[in-house]
Amino acid sequence: MAPTVPANAPIPGGPLPDPLHGSFRSSLNRAHAENAARRAHELLTDEALGRLLTAPREGEDTPRARDVFVNRNLRMSSVELIGFDMDYTLAIYHMRRLEQLSFDMTLAKLVGQYGYNPVIGHLLYDHHFVMRGLAVDRVHGNILKMDRFGHVGRAWHGLRPLKPEVRRELYRNKLVRPKDPRFAWNDTLFALPETCLYAGIIELLESLGERVDYGRLYDNIREAIDTVHRDNSLKREVRKDISRYIFQDPELGHALHKLRSGHKKLFLLTNSAWDYTDAVMRYLLDGQLPEYTSWRNYFDFVVTAAGKPGFFSDQRPFLELDSTSEEGRVVGQAKILERGKVYSGGNLAQFEEFTGHRGENILYVGDHIYGDILKSKKSSLWRTCMVVQELEDEIAYTDSRREDIARLSEIEITRARLDDEVNAIKTALNAVERRLERDTLSAAERAHEEEERKKLKGELDLVRRALKEATGIADTLEQDVEEGFNPYWGLLFKEGNENSRFGYQVEQYACLYTSRVSNFLHYSPMQYHRSPRDQMPHEQAGALSGKLSPLGSEGPPKGSSKE
Repeated sequence: MAPTVPANAPIPGGPLPDPLHGSFRSSLNRAHAENAARRAHELLTDEALGRLLTAPREGEDTPRARDVFVNRNLRMSSVELIGFDMDYTLAIYHMRRLEQLSFDMTLAKLVGQYGYNPVIGHLLYDHHFVMRGLAVDRVHGNILKMDRFGHVGRAWHGLRPLKPEVRRELYRNKLVRPKDPRFAWNDTLFALPETCLYAGIIELLESLGERVDYGRLYDNIREAIDTVHRDNSLKREVRKDISRYIFQDPELGHALHKLRSGHKKLFLLTNSAWDYTDAVMRYLLDGQLPEYTSWRNYFDFVVTAAGKPGFFSDQRPFLELDSTSEEGRVVGQAKILERGKVYSGGNLAQFEEFTGHRGENILYVGDHIYGDILKSKKSSLWRTCMVVQELEDEIAYTDSRREDIARLSEIEITRARLDDEVNAIKTALNAVERRLERDTLSAAERAHEEEERKKLKGELDLVRRALKEATGIADTLEQDVEEGFNPYWGLLFKEGNENSRFGYQVEQYACLYTSRVSNFLHYSPMQYHRSPRDQMPHEQAGALSGKLSPLGSEGPPKGSSKE
């Protein structure tokens, strides 16, 4: 039998010579490591190499807002086929103009076809009162912003902030499940007007004393705005004056050409129909580079009306289209995908079979967190890049507030230290008071303890006042920074000190994210995009294990096992 451990023996672990928890504390091949350390010293002290690595390179003046940001390491040398969505990805819309058009057309349908009070026709669109990543509570008629844990940080009813006690009762004292059907998520740019409509109509009708069925109102708005997109009435308006609604990026053609020059094949995979796709792509790319007489020459495969996210999970066949006709008449079912032809529909399995490319050799670039990024990640091993048009605004704003954010960070650290200090002084004070309760103290000892208690009480009062002051300062500065970006919802990627739900989804499911496709122009087609290493709190606190490598890995995407 094993010897009995004495009752007062220390628990194995930590600095003890014989740890219990599996650490070996000795390299299996120390000679190899010592040799590598010598070679590392030679490499790191090579003067010629040092001069080369520290010399500024051409293109390093690229604005940070135009960077490609990395959540998961990606070797572009391993990518053979790169696909692009069109709307809000290759085609960057003038959001205020397009949102206003969608808002007006949807409002007209609500009055004309759904019988809503004509007074709502006077509502004005407020582009500030919209942001991606918000949730609509269809039961209570509220609009919410959540952090990555589902905690509701901000809530509005109509155009008024929800009272704190109501917010606590609805969303803090009860478990909020983001997957609950009562919540509708605003995750796309084209859906922004519906959130503004929902809030505006509730505010107006309730101010007139009308009772609002919140769920029915949301469903009607959703159906009306879908109809505006589905019947092509909105896109017909856009086509009448494309330059008014879509920016023409002069770097887009060059970026696509650079990828092709790196021996990448490119494909277009869009939900838009052929006629609209052709009109937009001609506007974006025709005439940009003399090597490409038509936009279609940039792409090896063109798939329209793809029906994403169903494309990634359903089994719709590919249909070949007559690209010489504007309406794109169906020629027949496709048995192969060929360069120079145009298709509609299709599915992921056949796409990989027909193109001969699969899995991690394919990178797909899109803007829709669910339809483009999350669903493709759930259904395949495709690598993903999300285009977040708003990224440039947020980076430009936070850069302009650099000093304020640094001051806020400093005061928050000070607040945490003061909070810890309050607890430490209270613990010491309690110990002194327990000693003073004893009858065995001599007069001198009691006088000493009384003096110590007086000193600790003074220190406690000082630190408590400082903590209260620091808390007030931090709250004011945080509110100022957040509301400076958006007075209703704060920063897009943050909710308080946590990532917002939208920011969390981008981090979990997109291997890369950037503000526009042309940002790839600033990188080699063979670029190794490296992510920062994940660190747990005990590593971030200064542990040397957190310094083992500053770079991440090529492991599975963070959200690959999550629904």
